[in-house]
Amino acid sequence: MLAILKKEFNGFLNTLIAYIVIMVFLVAIGMFMWVFPESNVLDFGFADMQTLFNMAPWLFLFLIPAITMRTFAEEKREGTIELLLTKPITDLQLILGKYFAALLLALFALIPTLIYYYTVYELGNPQGNVDSAAVVGSYLGLVLLAGVFAAIGVFASSVSDNQIISFVIAIFLCYIFYAGFELIASIPVWGGYGYFISQLGIAYHYTAISKGLIDSRDVLYFLSVIAIMILSTRLVLSSRKW
Repeated sequence: MLAILKKEFNGFLNTLIAYIVIMVFLVAIGMFMWVFPESNVLDFGFADMQTLFNMAPWLFLFLIPAITMRTFAEEKREGTIELLLTKPITDLQLILGKYFAALLLALFALIPTLIYYYTVYELGNPQGNVDSAAVVGSYLGLVLLAGVFAAIGVFASSVSDNQIISFVIAIFLCYIFYAGFELIASIPVWGGYGYFISQLGIAYHYTAISKGLIDSRDVLYFLSVIAIMILSTRLVLSSRKW
């Protein structure tokens, strides 16, 4: 599995995908935090990073599928998937190797944003007047969110040999999991079940963690969705034996 992870991660770094994804993410977040008049920290007047944590999920919704769309689709298109499946590794090890490589690249994009935290910390009046607990919780939420989106992206890549189709499927599924359940819950036909339906979506649990109160139920939700998507990918690969 580690060999697959290393191969995939190096494969990302040997293409423009990794650098484009990271650059687009950082530039977009930087524009929202420091340039755009309705969201930048300087005009807003409060030393917080809510702009980053509000916008990052929507950027991840497009950028992580761009990373994962080639994981299995490219292998199928080039005919190398059969070679991989004959190696002395299990389907689960193959999936996890590709999954963690994609997730690692997504997390690399988050590391430079710590500079934004340092800047906001220094700009606070008094210095350091920033809710660090909420920042830590929000970063944990982003890591878990990236984990879910990467798992969804790997699953989407496994169901097609076309990278564009995999990309579109991944975006659709990520959107449904992130915001779709809240939109469905807002329809005034569910009565008391609307709140329960909203809890099925990622946004509810991401918002809860972003407040700085890390509840084991929220973490368990993210891990459960990741596990379901990984096992679904394994089921797709296992279908070759049917």
